[in-house]
Amino acid sequence: MPRARPPLVTVADVRAALWSLVSTAAGLGVAIALVDGVHATNPWSVLLAALVVGVGDALLRAPLRRLARAGGAVGALVLGLGAQVLVVWAALTFLPGITSTSWTAVLAVLVVAGVVMACGHWVLGARDNAYVVGDLLRRARRAAGLPRAALRTAAGPDGAGDDGSGPAADERPAGVLVVMLDGVARPTLEHALQAGLAPTLDRWLGSGSHRLESWWARVPCTTPASTLGLLHGTTDAVPAFRWWSRRLGRMVVTNRPADAAAVERGASDGRGLLADGGVAVSTMFSGDAPTSLLVMSRASEGLGPGQLFVRFFASPFVLVRAVAGTVGETLKELYQGWQQVVRGVRPRVSRRGWYPVLRAVTNVLLRDLNTALVAEQLVRGAPVVCVDLVDYDEIAHHAGPLRPEALRALEGLDRVLGLWEEIARGAPRRYRVVVVSDHGQSLGDTFEQVVGRSFGDEVRRLLRERPPARDVAPRGAASRRGRSDGEAWGPANTALHALRPGRAGEGRVLVGPDRDVPPGPPAEGASATPPAAQPEVAVIGSGNLGMVWFCREPRRLGAAEVALRWPALVPGLLASPAVGLVVVHDDEGPVAHGPGGTHHLASGLVSGRDPLAGYGSRARADLVRVAGLEDAGDLVVVSAVGPLGRVHALEELVGSHGGLGGAQCEALLLYPDDLVVPDDERDDVDGTRMLVGAEAVHRRLVGWLAQLGLREGA
Repeated sequence: MPRARPPLVTVADVRAALWSLVSTAAGLGVAIALVDGVHATNPWSVLLAALVVGVGDALLRAPLRRLARAGGAVGALVLGLGAQVLVVWAALTFLPGITSTSWTAVLAVLVVAGVVMACGHWVLGARDNAYVVGDLLRRARRAAGLPRAALRTAAGPDGAGDDGSGPAADERPAGVLVVMLDGVARPTLEHALQAGLAPTLDRWLGSGSHRLESWWARVPCTTPASTLGLLHGTTDAVPAFRWWSRRLGRMVVTNRPADAAAVERGASDGRGLLADGGVAVSTMFSGDAPTSLLVMSRASEGLGPGQLFVRFFASPFVLVRAVAGTVGETLKELYQGWQQVVRGVRPRVSRRGWYPVLRAVTNVLLRDLNTALVAEQLVRGAPVVCVDLVDYDEIAHHAGPLRPEALRALEGLDRVLGLWEEIARGAPRRYRVVVVSDHGQSLGDTFEQVVGRSFGDEVRRLLRERPPARDVAPRGAASRRGRSDGEAWGPANTALHALRPGRAGEGRVLVGPDRDVPPGPPAEGASATPPAAQPEVAVIGSGNLGMVWFCREPRRLGAAEVALRWPALVPGLLASPAVGLVVVHDDEGPVAHGPGGTHHLASGLVSGRDPLAGYGSRARADLVRVAGLEDAGDLVVVSAVGPLGRVHALEELVGSHGGLGGAQCEALLLYPDDLVVPDDERDDVDGTRMLVGAEAVHRRLVGWLAQLGLREGA
């Protein structure tokens, strides 16, 4: 039966329009009362001004999109802000009953009204960001041909009803939305479900529309490794979050857009997960997507097509309200950090410096922008959309993986999933929603809190020499007290490189703890830095995984040579209560040394007390692999693991990931019930069958795309 044409205007549309008109009028009314230079003689004039603002937005949207095509995201920002100011100025200048004396007064009204509306939004309990995609929600409901209440009961999260016959479910072509929840372990999600903080996901699982299982994020369980594997099907080029490359003779930092681009070039075969018409949003790598929005590896090309950003930047008060929410989030972080100190919560790390601002930007402004960008792609009917949401990961690093503020971030992400679900019901495609994380996180006191010195300082002490003048380690996250992890600064660097296109080729990290690391030549090829000018040693911590490189050596040094030249290094590290094992190569391959024994990783021969005991059944395979990677350190260090799964980050983070121990390697995969993970693709991990490695998850995602007819040549 052909699908009935949806009505042009529904009751939900009228109700939403009236609510928007009233809330805008209320915000303008308060702002006019507070701002000198703007006056209104009666409330009807304010209501008329609110109506003009809404109509002006609708009329300007199409021409702004056309103009923004040439200007990129930066042009869209300028055009959008200009359009907002112009519309508000016209409403406050030419309408009867309202007078304004200057442009500054108009700007003040715009800002104050946005703040008032954001505060009202919070007071009324509507704490999600539905206002960001309000017009898209109305379009989706109208396209679905059902009122909001009916949609909630008639359609599941994949667009189908309980019997598989939701609105036009059989008529619409398939689509897939892949949502990456950065840093969320499967056990962490289960805690959030039990606490009632993820009602959308709980409804999906309770209805049977989705299944939840674990997958094993192999060492290094970091965002660059897992994201590269999920999107491009390989992780061999990434031994840590940042690493020393002997071939390039410099540090490679994956939150440096030029380095991210180089890593992607080496890994991509042109057939990444998003190659066939897909869209990447806020990911580290592109997955070979034709359309990339806020993607790290493509930052030198800009943030994405400008017309796709116009809706967010030009919508009246949306950007202002997002900025107001960002300020509020900053204040909330300062309060929550202070509360940890007052209550004596341990373990904890400093939550001052730039971190509160960074948290606010990622948890409000970036989340709102991502919500809008993905919603628009769903309405446009992009076949595959992949977005990375970093909100939880950033807070968990500093507060702790299961601390209240971290779990509250998951609550916000669950609301975003609910918004996308509602929009997907009226989209031109029937979207399956797949939720996947790149790794988990583990709690614990940091190396410096246990030992009294940073990991880098301890290594240099054991080398029995003064820190080399050109040693890069002090500028890394492993040895700076209270600094944010480099991973969290990725989105900011992406945006700043796009804003500085003329200088993006410098390849620098512009903000964050890696900003002082020399960029080196971004191009592939031999190092332009002679060995004598290179640091003697580089020491890096990626969570509770550490690596040490002897940079001036043309090859990886073996155990005998390390012991001869620095006899105190390995024994001294193993004597530390924060270190569990050190992997160093001998003639037969990598050997894991522990405080009371050794484990030859290639043969499995154990002498004395097995250093891998307590790290799980995957420890040997993971350590063999990571120690054998081309750019792995001469020494690979993993922290000790306590009986509760607590680890010791080798950088100043109370929640960490990268090595082994705790929940950091147990990532999650949540997928629609009509998609299947064949059991022969799983391996046994500590008695549980699961996919092992981001490469395995990539192959399964590609298989699902082929099954749904979204993979060309399949």
